[in-house]
Amino acid sequence: MGAQGASESSSPKYEVKVITSVESIVPSGLGRSRIISANAERDYKEFTSAQTKEDNTRNKSKRKEIRVKDFEETKLLNFYNMVGIRFQNIAANDAVISSKITSMLAEGWDLVFVTSAVESDAGEQDGKGIFITRFIFKRVIQ
Repeated sequence: MGAQGASESSSPKYEVKVITSVESIVPSGLGRSRIISANAERDYKEFTSAQTKEDNTRNKSKRKEIRVKDFEETKLLNFYNMVGIRFQNIAANDAVISSKITSMLAEGWDLVFVTSAVESDAGEQDGKGIFITRFIFKRVIQ
């Protein structure tokens, strides 16, 4: 680019939003499933400490300062009911999650990354587990 090219200060600035779906894989339908979206902002720097060889002081951040009480919670259905896996519940969750993503896209967010994981003991008497998916969006700050 020539002298009239874009300067560093005119490059687009972005904001990022993470939406998390938590779907219960607890047998008998006893778990809770939700889409969670924080409405509050946090600056990670306020809760970060640097550890060095000379100074390995414990991070003293307070949980109550990190905790977010201003969030949106959307109910989803559990994967299992009393008789086993419920495919209608999975289809219903897909429809609700699709609606949330469509709404975010309409608000100018771009879906840039999706990651998911399953947490389950899977031991002999396993009675807990979740399927968690994080949807990471970005949009240009106007």
